[in-house]
Amino acid sequence: MLILASQSPRRRELLKYITEDFEVRSADVDEALPEGISPSDAVLYLSKIKAEPFRSKNDIVIGADTVVAIDGKILGKPLDSADSRRMLRLLSGREHSVFTGVTILKGDYTDSFFVETRVKFFDLTDVEIDKYIKTGEPLDKAGAYGIQGYGSLLVEGINGDYFNVVGLPVSAVNKHLSAIVNFG
Repeated sequence: MLILASQSPRRRELLKYITEDFEVRSADVDEALPEGISPSDAVLYLSKIKAEPFRSKNDIVIGADTVVAIDGKILGKPLDSADSRRMLRLLSGREHSVFTGVTILKGDYTDSFFVETRVKFFDLTDVEIDKYIKTGEPLDKAGAYGIQGYGSLLVEGINGDYFNVVGLPVSAVNKHLSAIVNFG
């Protein structure tokens, strides 16, 4: 059986591009990050702690986590509208990175990797930022935006895997799953 260890409805939809045959489970894990951890190490760490509670001999488990980072600093989910505004102003007119870490487990086998996509925002006016915040979309998204929704209007361009920005680098996951299916 394949288990997606994530509460994200976006990851659930994206995994369906690979297979419809999976279960969704999630554990309550402490997502506090060690001080000074890099964005790439953070997503590897978080994807692993999300997957580990479901490790078993027979099941394949996929854990994933996505962060937005600018100037080497991770932007989590905003606390409120004011925090959303702060993040969006920081991203305005600039390029930032979106990292998704994925951990695939089966028995004693562990495969962890990350994908980085570069995203460039248009210069945003306060009116554009406020209009976007009023959609409610930024509040549950890392970096205060969702590229698959109204947040797409903020994006000037991307360099890399679009689905990585949504929350799961589908093609990379498919390649890594192919290796583990042959592994066990």
